[in-house]
Amino acid sequence: MKQIQLKITALSPLAIGLKKPGSVSEASDYIQGSVIRGAMASKMIQQSNLQNPDLTANGGDFQTLFLSENPAIFRNAYPASSDSEAEVKVLPTTALSSKTNPGFKPKGYGVFDTLIDRFCSDIYGHPYDPNCPKDGGRVEPYSGFYSEKKSNKYKSHSVSKRLLTRVGINRSRATAEEQILYSIEVLNETQEKKPVVYRSSIIVEDDNLADLLTEFITNNPQNFRLGGSASRGLGKVEIKATAEEVKITIESRIQQFNNVLQQRWDEWGNLFGNLSLKNRTYFTLDLQSDAILTENWRRTTVISPEMIRQITSVNDTDLELHVAYSSYDYISGWNSAWGLMKDVDLVANRGAVYLFSTTKNKEKEWIEALKKLEIKGVGDRTCEGFGQVRACNEFHTVFRENLV
Repeated sequence: MKQIQLKITALSPLAIGLKKPGSVSEASDYIQGSVIRGAMASKMIQQSNLQNPDLTANGGDFQTLFLSENPAIFRNAYPASSDSEAEVKVLPTTALSSKTNPGFKPKGYGVFDTLIDRFCSDIYGHPYDPNCPKDGGRVEPYSGFYSEKKSNKYKSHSVSKRLLTRVGINRSRATAEEQILYSIEVLNETQEKKPVVYRSSIIVEDDNLADLLTEFITNNPQNFRLGGSASRGLGKVEIKATAEEVKITIESRIQQFNNVLQQRWDEWGNLFGNLSLKNRTYFTLDLQSDAILTENWRRTTVISPEMIRQITSVNDTDLELHVAYSSYDYISGWNSAWGLMKDVDLVANRGAVYLFSTTKNKEKEWIEALKKLEIKGVGDRTCEGFGQVRACNEFHTVFRENLV
């Protein structure tokens, strides 16, 4: 199994549509995996020189990549630094920052996480209502994309937007059509006088096929168009691809999380009386992208123990969900291959956090299951970038007194 790392550089504004209220098309703040998937599938079909390719019948590499039972997984592309290859992650919904001057240091007053302290406060029966240690003021949830540099320094990532106003064209006269004026919100191609860069990845099970896909992208670096209005000059990008073996190491993350949780539990015990923490292994699942979750044929925003047992095939009746912090939204889209709107789905928003625990004797089994879960994802349409998770995000160990 290989992972193809993608570096996407915007060469023109990107119209990555999210929804269309009235006559204004709202742009997303990242490039969805489904957009990358559709662009690459379209380019492959173009180069096949077939009029009406029945690819499901003919089989081949295209079918394996896009239509098989285990298709390639196209992950979302998030804004990143052009001069750094640091992994871009999603801040957990439990992260807080100052209301008056939010953001990472040194520009902001700093960001910290509250998951572990909230868990301890609930069991000890004391309210947890932190303030900003910098000015003593209010704190509010702080979300977005970030990367971690050396020396415990963090940087947030985002991309600015602008509106482009266009006039409709009468196709028969090739002139401007009366009373047809519309606006498109787009992601800017430059920011701070630098091209905007996005980072993504593609997971491919077959190593040979991964190498072929990498070669295909390398041979067509500027031939892909992402998003809408490509015929109007939007969506031009340059994509660089590098294939590497998939390496998932979560043992150290789980160990660190449990050590910090025990230490924090003892500190709460020194203040409010000692209570024993159950001798269990704790781990979190953090959504790194929106997830389409279904349980008992109904949409949900919570990853339940029954759901995770079914996904991982781990028979563990002692698995327990302690807390879940999640919100919801609705998503849709356009399927270019079918020429139809996609179904409207309820999603659990990226950044959602779920805290689980299990018995010590099941720890090794869950470590292997969580490795597969980080690769495959949870829920529906994972091949389009939905349901990407990370176990025991390191940011949960950033507390109020050492905010970053």
